[in-house]
Amino acid sequence: MCWSNTDAVVCVSGAGGLGCELLKDLALMGFTNLHVVDMDTIDLSNLNRQFLFRKKDISRAKAEVAAEFINQRIQGCHVTQYPCLAQGGGVGEAVVVVIQDFDDEFYRSFHLVVCGLDSIVARRWINGMLLSLLCYEDGMLDQSSVIPLVDGGTEGFKGNARVILPGLTSCIECTLDLFPPQINFPLCTIAHTPRLPEHCIEWVRLLLWPKENPFSEETPIDGDDPHHLSWIFEKAQKRAAEFGITGVTYRLTQGVVKRIIPAVASTNAVIAAACCTEVFKLATSACTPMNNYCVFNDSDGIYTYTYEQEKKMKKPGLQAMVDGKTKSLYLHSPASIEEKLRPNLKKTVEDYMDIIV
Repeated sequence: MCWSNTDAVVCVSGAGGLGCELLKDLALMGFTNLHVVDMDTIDLSNLNRQFLFRKKDISRAKAEVAAEFINQRIQGCHVTQYPCLAQGGGVGEAVVVVIQDFDDEFYRSFHLVVCGLDSIVARRWINGMLLSLLCYEDGMLDQSSVIPLVDGGTEGFKGNARVILPGLTSCIECTLDLFPPQINFPLCTIAHTPRLPEHCIEWVRLLLWPKENPFSEETPIDGDDPHHLSWIFEKAQKRAAEFGITGVTYRLTQGVVKRIIPAVASTNAVIAAACCTEVFKLATSACTPMNNYCVFNDSDGIYTYTYEQEKKMKKPGLQAMVDGKTKSLYLHSPASIEEKLRPNLKKTVEDYMDIIV
């Protein structure tokens, strides 16, 4: 892998806080053929850190505005945008709907993919797509089919950057346990003994909304609808007053309803810089890429640490149930068995069905 910055075709997935930094850094580094995919529209709350957007851009597609900004500001750089807004589903589900709009030929057209996503579901899908594009010859990986994935993530003052070489290094699936669990409050606490302002907001969201159906029986909560948020906010304030709880604000209400983790612009900048440095290394072979996971924390001073995250599955196998018995389709070891079953690696799912039947 070695291209000039002008030759490398780079896909940036996500045009939010991290995505804006990624696009800016890559463009200023001389990458002239950029593609950005994003499903979201611009909201007023984005403007404090997503610096490619202005107040006049509210309600427009992030990918469209980001591409326009970079194309106008940086001479010679061309950003192709894919806004394709999704309707319905949860946040992660909606993102996957969007990225699944593009087939394997779309992703195969890129030399590198950079992720600035806040959805684990979407990360896993892109990871799986790039893995599915790998080609093997006699059981050996054809490294020309490897499309590197540079993934960045931020959460407040913490962040991480990683380099994933599909088929060669650990991937998203190998590191799922590193993602923090989603915070959920016990329902009994919410219903009977609230102690935090978040408990009061969750009580309205989970219990009062479906009971009172404030707008209509079929209306789900829309975290971007100010009427919905105002209703939840007012009811949560009353609930908090009953239990002597303070701290229920409109901003907190929006954060709880939309599961927003406070974003810090400086963290986005640091992680984007780390990711773009790795893109430059991979594209030009100017330096050995990071091996392969970097963590960053600047909540109490600045701390960073890079280490090799190893694959979790070093000896994969494939089995199927046939007439109540387990049939091995592929085993990594012993060598004599692996050699015998290696031809199965080239078979399609349809071929496997014939074997099983």
